[in-house]
Amino acid sequence: AKAVTTAAFASSSLGPHLIAFCQVTGGSSGIGKCIAIECYKQGAFITLIARDENKLLQTKKEIEKYSVNDKQVVLCISVDVSKDYEQVENVLKQAQEKLGPVDMLVNCAGTSVTGKFEDIEVNSFERLMAVNYLGSVYPSRAVIATMKERRMGRIVFVSSQAGQLGLFGYTAYSPTKFALRGLAEALQMEVCVQ
Repeated sequence: AKAVTTAAFASSSLGPHLIAFCQVTGGSSGIGKCIAIECYKQGAFITLIARDENKLLQTKKEIEKYSVNDKQVVLCISVDVSKDYEQVENVLKQAQEKLGPVDMLVNCAGTSVTGKFEDIEVNSFERLMAVNYLGSVYPSRAVIATMKERRMGRIVFVSSQAGQLGLFGYTAYSPTKFALRGLAEALQMEVCVQ
């Protein structure tokens, strides 16, 4: 089961049917894809963000089947959200220029490696921290200034039960989700005082 933590602005008037523009990282599969579909069914414009361009285009076609009006758009951005902040910032700003300001960012990009601590390759710890933690930090940083200026918006962090409690065999994965939870809680405190 996944845990979802949201950092939202106290003055936000967004309700479940008022999300006009949603960006979803990890949007080509899994939870990200499901969230994108549900937002699209509510009439939202969607930006899908993931690494695999072919999966993005395939997901776009699937999501477009749920259109509720002929003005809806699904934009695909192929980028690794964990590698280069400036690149992430640039592509997300370009998406906002095309579709308007982001009402909701859903951070779903993630990966996992299981095994005993001493059996996991050291670079796996670095890779998981980059994807699961920085892969949420970078997109959030790229959109938060606009959200603060507008005094509205939602940033959703999709985590895991392994971010609530350390689990056997998840020594590389669990700490990344603990970090994500800490980010979400601290960011929520910061934006709620705005």
